[in-house]
Amino acid sequence: MTHERPTASLREYVAGATALLAEAGVPSPGHDARALAAHALGRDRLEYLVGVDLPDTFAAAFAELVERRRRREPLQHLLGRTTFRHLDLLVRPGVFVPRPETEVVAQHAIDAAREVARAGRAPVVVDLCCGAGGIALALATEVERVRVLAVDASPEAVALTRANAERVGADLEVLVGDVRDVELLAALDGAVDVLVANPPYIPPDAVPVDPEVRDHDPQLALYGGGADGLEVPRAVVRAAVRLLRPAGVFVMEHAEVQAAAARQAALAAGLREVTSFDDLTGRPRGVRAVR
Repeated sequence: MTHERPTASLREYVAGATALLAEAGVPSPGHDARALAAHALGRDRLEYLVGVDLPDTFAAAFAELVERRRRREPLQHLLGRTTFRHLDLLVRPGVFVPRPETEVVAQHAIDAAREVARAGRAPVVVDLCCGAGGIALALATEVERVRVLAVDASPEAVALTRANAERVGADLEVLVGDVRDVELLAALDGAVDVLVANPPYIPPDAVPVDPEVRDHDPQLALYGGGADGLEVPRAVVRAAVRLLRPAGVFVMEHAEVQAAAARQAALAAGLREVTSFDDLTGRPRGVRAVR
């Protein structure tokens, strides 16, 4: 007489995956296991782990996803999407994945653009090094009558930003461009109200520890150039001085250890009211200044 092995429940699958991911050093194993289970079921999220009928294809699909995450492939790449502020954005390998801490950078830019709108003008905003488009699309969807231009040196990033603009129904101008090009957006010289950027800024000797970043985010979006990683950020500052109108606002993300250097770069370029601001964890991760 043969006995069929009982089929595992969704709760058991998630518990087993959580243990495997924890053993592999994944930072949030429980969250990731649930997210992968939902994805394998064709859902955005799992509200409950009981009362869910599992299709015959679930076990194999879930096992493959968990194994890829165990090898530290980014969760966002496996899901094909991520959340940034109120937006659900597509992500793709080869383009920098938006991070929650950058939402604070977006908020500073949104606040500045809203001040312009309250004064009765349609704000003009430029997002340099736009990546997947998180900051630009947050501005385009949260500020009334705003004109947003997004620029990135990566054609893949520009294509993804365009796809995300279509996904969220936002009106956005997106183009390939290098922030070090002194002619970039020259037609807007002195006409921009807010310039915001999350440029590459990692120094060459500060290789990220997390495999998800080190092995999967594109180097173009990580390393800022020069011995201190600030070659591209300094080019962003120069672009801001050229593009911003008088009283225009500059906002840029940087590494925690670069706060003083970022402020100095802004001051040296002639910007005023230069201050640092903290990210969600209380670390100084951004600089704000006025033209």
